[in-house]
Amino acid sequence: MASIVFAGGGTAGHIEPALAVARFWKSLNPNDEISFLGTKLGLENTLVPGAGFTVVNIPKVRIARKPSLTWFRIPLDLFGSVKVSYSILKNKDLLVGFGGYVSAPAYIAARILGVPTVIHEANAKPGWANRLGAMLTPHLAVAHGANSGMFSDALITGLPLRSDVAKAVNESMGDWQKARENAKARLGIPVGNAFIFVMGGSQGSTAINSVIAQALPALTSKQIFVMHSVGQKNALPSASDFYRPVSYVDAMADVYLASDLIIARSGAVTCSEFRALGRYALFVPLPIGNGEQFHNARELVADGRAKIIDQKNFSAQYLVSTIDSLIKSAQQSPVQGSTIDLDAAQKIAALGQHALEIR
Repeated sequence: MASIVFAGGGTAGHIEPALAVARFWKSLNPNDEISFLGTKLGLENTLVPGAGFTVVNIPKVRIARKPSLTWFRIPLDLFGSVKVSYSILKNKDLLVGFGGYVSAPAYIAARILGVPTVIHEANAKPGWANRLGAMLTPHLAVAHGANSGMFSDALITGLPLRSDVAKAVNESMGDWQKARENAKARLGIPVGNAFIFVMGGSQGSTAINSVIAQALPALTSKQIFVMHSVGQKNALPSASDFYRPVSYVDAMADVYLASDLIIARSGAVTCSEFRALGRYALFVPLPIGNGEQFHNARELVADGRAKIIDQKNFSAQYLVSTIDSLIKSAQQSPVQGSTIDLDAAQKIAALGQHALEIR
């Protein structure tokens, strides 16, 4: 029996792939002990227990994106977080990390303890935590190939899909057109109406929400049906015949399948799930961070399945003036989804097993 620790808290983009691998690992090794590292306010405190796993919290190392006096606290905060991670990882057999604030202290503690570590990088442009971790372990995996840098020789695995998305891909492969029509029917989307799904990530996006609110009268006047995931912390607007606002989407696989056009941030998980099930996307990359969201979407643009617009240029006027051409592009995009990420969890688990065997 082995004891495995997963690190990848903060956002759904780190947590969902980790959960997919943890579920697969548990299916093969039901007696193994699996736990997750998290921070006190991270989304993992909801998602991980909901999936049947335990979360153990460590202090968060806060790093301001712009130069700040708080940077002087980083060494002290990091030391404290590494110390707690050390106590948790002591006597553990394997650490599997997916990036985010919680991962960096865990990578350092694991290296000190000699605990083998597997790191999966989902983004086309790696974050700082995984760049640090890549210097501490040879067991690296990436969602998609990198031409240079520390992850250029990493195992290419794809990005683990949530169970509902993976199930929808498998069930749709026989007849993608029929699968899309059935998904629209399950969601109650009127036959013959274009369907747009809007989301701004797991927490929503004030910038995207504002644009949709301003453009909505023009969109609904064209009898375009809009489903809008505004985020759980944002106020829910009033619904109408062609507008369905929701705080959170449970049947995400159905929404991806049914949508003619998706307007969203281009986080790694969003791009992967869209690649698996979606038709056409207008991506509005988050304008902070290290530019990874722009890079995440480039392959989909090259495949003729997406368009990217900077947030500063994304306005109600732009959306209203281009909506007809966007829907036309959606209608011309491939009806089938992609199976490229279906075996990602299996491949990452195999890398973890290899790391255990050679330690």
